[in-house]
Amino acid sequence: MNDTQVERVLAVMAHPDDVDFGAAGSIAQWTDAGIEVTYCIVTDGDAGGFDPDVPRSDIGAIRRDEQIAAAKQVGVSDVRFLGYPDGRLAVSFELRRDIARVIREVRPQRVICQSPQRNMLRIAANHPDHLAAGEATLCAVYPDARNPFAYEDLAHLPAWSVAQTWVQGHEKINRYVDVTDVWDRKMAALLSHASQHEHPDALDGMMRGWNGSNATNGGLPAGRLAEAFWVFDTA
Repeated sequence: MNDTQVERVLAVMAHPDDVDFGAAGSIAQWTDAGIEVTYCIVTDGDAGGFDPDVPRSDIGAIRRDEQIAAAKQVGVSDVRFLGYPDGRLAVSFELRRDIARVIREVRPQRVICQSPQRNMLRIAANHPDHLAAGEATLCAVYPDARNPFAYEDLAHLPAWSVAQTWVQGHEKINRYVDVTDVWDRKMAALLSHASQHEHPDALDGMMRGWNGSNATNGGLPAGRLAEAFWVFDTA
């Protein structure tokens, strides 16, 4: 499935900023092409941050606002939060149902999610919340969202089959997206999460290292930057 066949994309992520680390550059290019993108953020990221002087009770609201601001940098205005507790995410029927609900509401041809499998090459991809969000999303893609009998309380929403799923943070990669030309917007999205970056000046260099390696692995010319995904059909 190429981008011209896609009208709507849904990104389901565990925390605010997860989508910006892994996919903001790709998303910027999709929205530029007229594709509607929705974010579904499973937690409010209330266990994040670095400043002990910020009351913990304020973090959730701060991170929601940061994600909304970050989304605007790449052309996304529809940001939904499920409100699950940060750091305690589990693959429950309730979580599967809530993600299936959003899939049925948005009716995306493409879903982006996190890997449900541990990446033994990169520890940062292996937050337990990431793994749980990835597994719950794939369960919602198949079979929950497409099965009209899966949840009685979703019966008012027509079933929907997602044609294609893109997984970020997976060890296996079969799609590299060149994001060099929208790099400034990807970084603007990431820097919108000010509560998470104690040393923001170091962020660009770190990200150029990761995305430069992706580009090299994808066979792109020297100096290019890329996001990396495992893409497979889920129709």
